[in-house]
Amino acid sequence: MTQLSDLPLRDNLVGKLPYGAPQEPVPVSLNVNENTHPIPDEVVDDVVAELTRAVRGVNRYPDREFGALRAALAGYLGHDLRAEQIWAANGSNEVLQQILQAFGGPGRSLLSFTPTYSMYPLLAAGTDTRWVPVERPADYVLEPEFVARTLSDHQPDVAIICGPNNPTGTSLDLAVVEAAADAFDGMLIVDEAYHEFDAAHPSALELLPGRPRLLVSRTMSKAFAFAGVRLGYLAADPAVVDALRLVRLPYHLSALTQAAAIAAVRHADRMLATVDDIRHQRDRLAAALTDLGYAVHPSGSNFILVGGFADPHATFTALREQGILIRELGIPGHLRMTAGTETETSSLIAAISALGPGGARSE
Repeated sequence: MTQLSDLPLRDNLVGKLPYGAPQEPVPVSLNVNENTHPIPDEVVDDVVAELTRAVRGVNRYPDREFGALRAALAGYLGHDLRAEQIWAANGSNEVLQQILQAFGGPGRSLLSFTPTYSMYPLLAAGTDTRWVPVERPADYVLEPEFVARTLSDHQPDVAIICGPNNPTGTSLDLAVVEAAADAFDGMLIVDEAYHEFDAAHPSALELLPGRPRLLVSRTMSKAFAFAGVRLGYLAADPAVVDALRLVRLPYHLSALTQAAAIAAVRHADRMLATVDDIRHQRDRLAAALTDLGYAVHPSGSNFILVGGFADPHATFTALREQGILIRELGIPGHLRMTAGTETETSSLIAAISALGPGGARSE
């Protein structure tokens, strides 16, 4: 049988592994930062009604420019944004891929501050863009001077800063974004996939006016509890949106995706009603693990990064055997855990407590 290694892959893809967090039918799945709370029934009913209407027209191609959805997303984001400043695709990963297709590619580079979202280097490889990882400080917090100096020295074609950062949960100050935007001439992406969970820090959307090379990316997969629909979007200068039109596939957003997303945005308040509870469960989980002696990094997201595990893989395996799935990251001594419902969070706290100090099984 032919193996992957037998195929004439591009050189920069040889030896790469596809992205893939474990997907297992476990009772408590807290490994991919989903919003585990159910969608309200009234929202489900409205989404289903919109899908029913959309299905009646699927013999025709969908609105290629998805004008109604862009207007709805602009209204949700506020900041006096207009529909022509909004772009969307099948998840924020596709949005980021399109940005690299337009502004990255052979001979160009993408820089970010690590550890960060594991898809960034994979998206760089997929678009033949050189990946430039720069290690964050020990506490993972980015300071304006450090970011400005890094970008000024490297002068990447594209830079991306995740805030709150995945997998560390670290929040992002606007002063860092301002310093980054002033430090180089490339395209600066602020990935705000988890912004709705961060009550303490304003959005980089505030900085868009007068900065035509600043892009702010969002998703409906996290706070909106819409991960299965696959809808990511960004706000930027209209010229950036025009650039992404050059690389998108025709009719890339299905009529069903557009209909479901428009209905969800119409109920934004109800869809985001769980955010406060998720923050509470995050803080509850962090406090419990701190009391157990673990090192919990500050988080503005719906997950926490936890250090102090003697053998992270052994702890991951022990929890999985109990039907609880969290995330191994390859960061020594650390594991990442999503804040779920009260029941899920309680199960996770109890299971880690029973494992004993350092995540080892108690005798």
